[in-house]
Amino acid sequence: MSAAWYDPRIARGMAQQLTHWHERLKAGEKALGWKVGFGAPAAMERLKIQAPLVGFLTNQALISSTKPLALTNWVKPVAEPEIAVYMGKDLAGGASREAAKAAISALGPAIELADLEFPPDDVEAILAGNIYQRHIVLGPRDTSRAGCVLDGLLASVTRNGTEFANTTDPQALTGDLIDIVRHVADMLAAFGERLRAGQAIITGSVIAPLWVEPGEEIAFSLDPVGGVSIRFAPASGA
Repeated sequence: MSAAWYDPRIARGMAQQLTHWHERLKAGEKALGWKVGFGAPAAMERLKIQAPLVGFLTNQALISSTKPLALTNWVKPVAEPEIAVYMGKDLAGGASREAAKAAISALGPAIELADLEFPPDDVEAILAGNIYQRHIVLGPRDTSRAGCVLDGLLASVTRNGTEFANTTDPQALTGDLIDIVRHVADMLAAFGERLRAGQAIITGSVIAPLWVEPGEEIAFSLDPVGGVSIRFAPASGA
């Protein structure tokens, strides 16, 4: 991936985002990991970017699938079924592909929840707002897939109990997951940060993002690893 931070829109947006991240950590939140967004080819072309955008995750974003999530006051909620990559070792910027593979300790399913509060056409504003990130649900981790072993994975998504989409190529929309990990490490290094052991990276939606409404349920199965789901509370008064 290219040195995306040379884009002044990205440089300004990341500086604002990471300042906000540090403020939240100082206030007591814990670093959970990172996310990438707008990495699908069409999205990158539309925004005129050369690589996915990078945002942060903290423990405050992590929610359980056992309790329905209220969408009250959300503007345009979206759910994204993603593969979470778990880091077993720190990874410096400029790392080789082999070093990145060696740093990956597990893979698992995840669902990210975002709220498109404003049109996604301003790269600096998207980054400053942490790429619309609101919540994340994490599923089981498969340590047998350390090194980012993707062989035999089937990703399927159900909506209200009916299969909505499936793919045997979970990198078709996201791009190569190892390259994504390297890109995150490079981006963080460019801003004086580091990708750390114990952190997770959610690597982008494996299908087109799903616009969701109150009362719905989305389930994501990453066979044979396992699954994860999220229910949305009915609208008030429904």
